[in-house]
Amino acid sequence: MVRLSLKSPLLSTFSLLFFFIFFTISFAELCNPNDKKALLNIKKAFNNAYYFASWKAEEDCCTWYSVQCDENSHRIISLTLAVDKQISGQIPPHVGELPFLQYLTFHKLPNLVGPIQPAIAKLHNLKHLDISWTKISGTIPDFLSSLSNLSYISLSFSNLSGAIPSSLSKLPNLSYLQLDRSKLTGQIPDSFGDFKAENFNLYLSHNKLSGKIPPSLSKVDFSAIDLSRNKLEGDAYMIFGAQKKAWNVDLSRNLLAFDMSKVVFSTNLFMLDVNHNKIFGGLPPQMSKLSLTSLNVSYNRLCGQIPKGKKLKRFGVDSYFHNKCLCGKPLESCK
Repeated sequence: MVRLSLKSPLLSTFSLLFFFIFFTISFAELCNPNDKKALLNIKKAFNNAYYFASWKAEEDCCTWYSVQCDENSHRIISLTLAVDKQISGQIPPHVGELPFLQYLTFHKLPNLVGPIQPAIAKLHNLKHLDISWTKISGTIPDFLSSLSNLSYISLSFSNLSGAIPSSLSKLPNLSYLQLDRSKLTGQIPDSFGDFKAENFNLYLSHNKLSGKIPPSLSKVDFSAIDLSRNKLEGDAYMIFGAQKKAWNVDLSRNLLAFDMSKVVFSTNLFMLDVNHNKIFGGLPPQMSKLSLTSLNVSYNRLCGQIPKGKKLKRFGVDSYFHNKCLCGKPLESCK
């Protein structure tokens, strides 16, 4: 039997071999080389801005700032570039070379310009797309409808123009669509009544949309809908109903004209803003039973008494004023 002393050359060799194996495993590159190459090309396309200081070629890209790898495959699944003025130029085509990407964010980048990069169409695993608070321009591309895993799209606060593509309604998993504060024109697509997700969130405010709200929207189970500050006309009955789940409805600053007294509200409604329209009729008595936390019906053509009840008394004059002949607390008494 061979006994190894602490000073044995054989023991020292085993110790060195163990340390070498441990060191190699501990510091092995986890990031996929193709993903790493794509990220370094993105960094280069943005002129190696200081934002990418941690993106060093000699280090594992799974440890880089704004990058997330899958715990098992170690492929890049998330890329978030946000809140930086030095990142300038167009979205690099190299983003399309990250095939396992699920989350892609370009947020508050005031010097990001140009169109939405066509290479994004290659990202078939994408679930979350956020290109907001930028200066991207052009139209919303039809190719987004081919990314069937998308559940979240935000393209707000941009210079996007043109019509909203009706093809977005083909996205089977989409439950959040934010296209507000841009320069979009035309009508709300009739196909938007085909969205199937429960608790759908739709934000189209601060654009130049016109025409009537599509009746097809009555089929959508909205959680929140904001169509404010456009040029929409006509009725809005399709947004309301006893069985609706929307907790937030904002239709303010449009050209809508409908009889408010015929509206049936859902008890799920907590925030309602319809100010600056041409809405007529009276406020239905049912409103006194709603647990509203925010209400604004000002600057319309409403008449009659404000429904009595403690729940509506919490709102001040500015929630009701500038109507044709609306009366009752907190306005002047009805004669």
